[in-house]
This record gives sequence, structure tokens and C-alpha cells, in this order.
Amino acid sequence: MTSIDILRDELLALIDGGGAHMPFDAAVADFPDDAINRLPPNVSYTPWHLLEHIRITQSDLLAYIRHRVYVAPAWPTAYWPARDATATPGEFARSVDGFRSDREALRKLVADPATDLLATIPNTPGHTILREVRLAGDHNAYHLGELAILRQVMETWPPDRDNKPRA
Repeated sequence: MTSIDILRDELLALIDGGGAHMPFDAAVADFPDDAINRLPPNVSYTPWHLLEHIRITQSDLLAYIRHRVYVAPAWPTAYWPARDATATPGEFARSVDGFRSDREALRKLVADPATDLLATIPNTPGHTILREVRLAGDHNAYHLGELAILRQVMETWPPDRDNKPRA
């Protein structure tokens, strides 16, 4: 196994979660419909707002890698739903599905031996696919940990889970 193969495997593990990071599917599993729009104590956004932020950011990073005519959305407004926005259970599910779809696209990109992870992405200030995938993985891990804590505080884990976040 070459060094680049090892690097690909490590990036795929980061994308998937696990190890020291909670996997996405564990963080959103069995999320109760009546809690998706509820504000946790002392927090100005709902679980759906946070989920949608994670999805939007990952989608944007994927677009940054793929499209050479890239225009960054306005920060921070374009990366979060409006504070008063709410989601139906179907919209929550679409956020989950959208995240999974873009995660799979990142996985395919990283796993493809033709992808030069270390080459500079054109029209960027020296950014590489390696950098962007690490950024996506780090961002996802950070906010999925936050979602796990929100679930604990809001008591939205399934009853058989004992309310402790686990990787």
C-alpha cells in the first residue's frame, strides 16, 4: 500500500465518521419529529437549523472542489436557515438525504485513484482537495458532536440509548 493509498483511506474514514467522531447516521438516528424545530435551552437555533448548516456547508465545499467558476455564498447568512425557518419531517429527511448524497460524492472523489489529492485546485489560493476534504470532515465532526450534545440536553435520544453520545 502506497502513502497516497493510506492517505485516501484516512480521508475516507474522516468522511465516514467513527473513531473519535460520531458518525452522521448515529447522530440523526430516530430523531423525533416534534423536536426538529424546538430551540434547546440557551441556544438560538434548532436541531434542523444545525443539520441544514452541516448539509449546506458540505455541499458548498463539494462545489468549491468541483466548479472552477465558484462564487462563495454570503457568510454567514447563506450557510444557515433563517432563524425563524422551520422544517417539516419531510424537509428534515431531505436534509439528511442531501447530506448523505454529498458525502457519497466526496467519498467517490477521494476514492478515485485519478483524483490528485495534493494538486492545487485551479483558481484557488493554493487549496488542495486534501485541504477541502479535511475541512469538510472537521466541520462535520464538530457540528455532529454539537448535535449529539443538543440531543442529550433535549432528551431526544431513543429510550434504549441511555442519553450518552457514543462514537
